[in-house]
Amino acid sequence: MSRVGKLPIAIPSGVTITIDPSEITVAGSKGTLKQFTMPDITVKQEGEEVIVSRANDEPKIRAKHGLMRALLNNMVVGVSEGFSKKLEINGVGYRVAQQGTDLKLNLGFSHDVIYPVPAGISTAIEQNTITVSGISRQQVGQVAAEIRALKKPEPYKGKGIKYEGERLIRKSGKSGKDK
Repeated sequence: MSRVGKLPIAIPSGVTITIDPSEITVAGSKGTLKQFTMPDITVKQEGEEVIVSRANDEPKIRAKHGLMRALLNNMVVGVSEGFSKKLEINGVGYRVAQQGTDLKLNLGFSHDVIYPVPAGISTAIEQNTITVSGISRQQVGQVAAEIRALKKPEPYKGKGIKYEGERLIRKSGKSGKDK
């Protein structure tokens, strides 16, 4: 059995799950998410838990078993609590501002970078920290990665956009000795 796949998913109060043959819908206080069902994987609701099982022990189906359970668990957590990621902007003159629903970033280029925030994602700015939040874990991670890719942190001074708590490996300068 898959270590992840065999764990039941607890359904918190206020979350409803609708299981159709082709699609699973999870609705909660923050919104609604949908996920297609994978072949040879069965999902059934038993009381306040959702059980994910598989038809046989073929390697591809075993991999889908754990994946389907993880996706459903992320959907349940997303519609009840939500997900968020924090990004830090480091560098002299590097700034970020909210411009309507878009982000206006000053990252040392000759022009300002405008990042359009997709629907379903909200951003909050506090000094030089951007908080990306939403109900879909995949979408929150994708938007945070796209913002970070605008100016990755460089290894000499650490200027750029990094995740909160990300550890950068710093290099010494030209002389080769630590400064």
